[in-house]
Amino acid sequence: MGVIFGILAGLAGLVSLVCLILVLIKLFQSEGILYGILGIICGIYAFIWGWMNKDEHDLGQIMLYWTGAIVAGIVFQLILGVMSA
Repeated sequence: MGVIFGILAGLAGLVSLVCLILVLIKLFQSEGILYGILGIICGIYAFIWGWMNKDEHDLGQIMLYWTGAIVAGIVFQLILGVMSA
């Protein structure tokens, strides 16, 4: 059972990575290279920028997926922690 939650946590992490890359593309295009590099170094900046500019850059669906993936990853990791204890 723990293997299933481990795979699900990994998939949530993969979805989160894909969403980060999609937001970084928009960030580079609209804000330039310095803010794009800041988004690479500090992913929370890209996350906050994505939510703040979701309507302007049509990122609403991506941000919902990204938030869901983060929450799902945390939940699956917590379940794995409880199961291993």
